[in-house]
Amino acid sequence: MEATVHDLDGEDDGTLELPSVFETQHRPDLVRRAVLAAQANRKQDYGSDEYAGLRTPAESQGSGRGMAHVPRENGQGARVPQTVGGRRAHPPKAEKDQGLDLNDKERKQATRAAIAATTDAEVVADRGHEFDDDVDLPLVVSDDFEDLVKTQEVVDVLEALGVHSDIERADETTVRAGRGTTRGRKYKRATSVLFVTSEEPSKAARNLAGADVATAREVNTEDLAPGAEPGRLTVWTESAVAEVADR
Repeated sequence: MEATVHDLDGEDDGTLELPSVFETQHRPDLVRRAVLAAQANRKQDYGSDEYAGLRTPAESQGSGRGMAHVPRENGQGARVPQTVGGRRAHPPKAEKDQGLDLNDKERKQATRAAIAATTDAEVVADRGHEFDDDVDLPLVVSDDFEDLVKTQEVVDVLEALGVHSDIERADETTVRAGRGTTRGRKYKRATSVLFVTSEEPSKAARNLAGADVATAREVNTEDLAPGAEPGRLTVWTESAVAEVADR
């Protein structure tokens, strides 16, 4: 399997033999499991206060009064779950393990499958990415891309490659529905291009709307399949393609 290498002007700069990792079988089920496991293993432990709802001297008045045997304080029910201010029946426990297990072989296979999904234009388009019809995936650019220091230079490269419309799509934010609007996450933004380089993440591309940067050694299924959906529009440098072959 071969890919065309583009220079910074979008012109053809030769071809590159892609490593076998780009021919891995499409496994969206395995990718989803790997992403959900990674997200679950980052969860912070949470649980209710051990004495929540129990800080009261309320006591039951017993039988013979024609009322329920509910602990009461000043005639008001307390402590038990069905009362106002009482304890919860089944509160979240801080000691509960929130993580999910995933076999190492499955995790590695999921990463390889997510890498291979970046070569399928139909899968990438199904994720909602926008790019010109004549774009050949995967998008591979010369190593000169790693020397860029200005964001505008990256924008010029994307325009030449025919994928800048995806950045414009992600530049439009929408208001989140629900309680999150008051908790510091009012706006939602779409995910756009992923830039994979060899030595260090691209500083010139990281500020583009919806874009992410990663190295070939550290790129994972969450980068390649945000939302657990494989097929992210990805720009690889020539050295990154050679380095990801070791994955």
